[in-house]
Amino acid sequence: MDNWDEIRTAFQVARMGTVSGAAEVLGVHHATVIRHIDAIEGRLGVKLFQRHARGYTPTEAGQDLLRVAQATEDQFNQLSGRLKGQGDEVKGELVVTSLASLSPLLVPALAEFQASHPGLIVRFLTGERLFRLEYGEAHVAIRAGSAPDQPDNVVQRFAELPIAMYASKGYIAEHGRPEVGDFARHHFVGADDPDSRAPYAKWLQAHVPPEAVTFRCNSGEATHEAILAGAGIGFMAVWEAARHPGLVQVMPPQDDWTGALWLVTHVDLHRTNKVQSFLRHLKERSQEWCK
Repeated sequence: MDNWDEIRTAFQVARMGTVSGAAEVLGVHHATVIRHIDAIEGRLGVKLFQRHARGYTPTEAGQDLLRVAQATEDQFNQLSGRLKGQGDEVKGELVVTSLASLSPLLVPALAEFQASHPGLIVRFLTGERLFRLEYGEAHVAIRAGSAPDQPDNVVQRFAELPIAMYASKGYIAEHGRPEVGDFARHHFVGADDPDSRAPYAKWLQAHVPPEAVTFRCNSGEATHEAILAGAGIGFMAVWEAARHPGLVQVMPPQDDWTGALWLVTHVDLHRTNKVQSFLRHLKERSQEWCK
């Protein structure tokens, strides 16, 4: 019983009662139906149908096949409905990836979304490497910097995060508040990578002498901690600085310092209700981040 085409053909003959009726339902030639019936009866060594002028009548063995095949078809139809419906339900896993430094923004939004959909399991994966959406490693990626250009992905500009220059109150108390043109005598926290593409890093290179960048870091988290510790003046997103009352804004946000965030989804999953529901939720929450 390893040829499903033959079983399906026999089921339709038993259901319809004629070769021509089964052929029409299956979309095949009537000769194919007859060949399938002869083959399955030959393999089983039992007659499934009585042939007569009005058509085919199932034998006792044929009736058994009809009952089992009907149950099997019903199960396949239910499975098909469940599989199609999975794309419309907000349940199962939602895998989101982003930079760890964005966790204070994203985790509350993720927690709120999960609470609204009890059947959902959220997996929030952070790291510097790009998770491959085309391999199913994530449903949604939130990426910073220049626009992602991987093929088969849907990319949406998501948010513009204002970035300003900050120093700790302790640093201001010891060194004073810097003025534009007076940067050379101050200490700055900057990127360890001289080729950093961050717009504020390029601004720092253009306006501050290299010897004044006395504390260098290779991650956003370390940079923030250095600024908080009073190691120097540095850049921080306004939303992040607002979480730390011990900081003083040295220079307000500049247009060319702004950090862009991008929503990235794979084209195959972009239109599913789960992904679209999460994207809508995230966009609503992001309105307060950019103030």
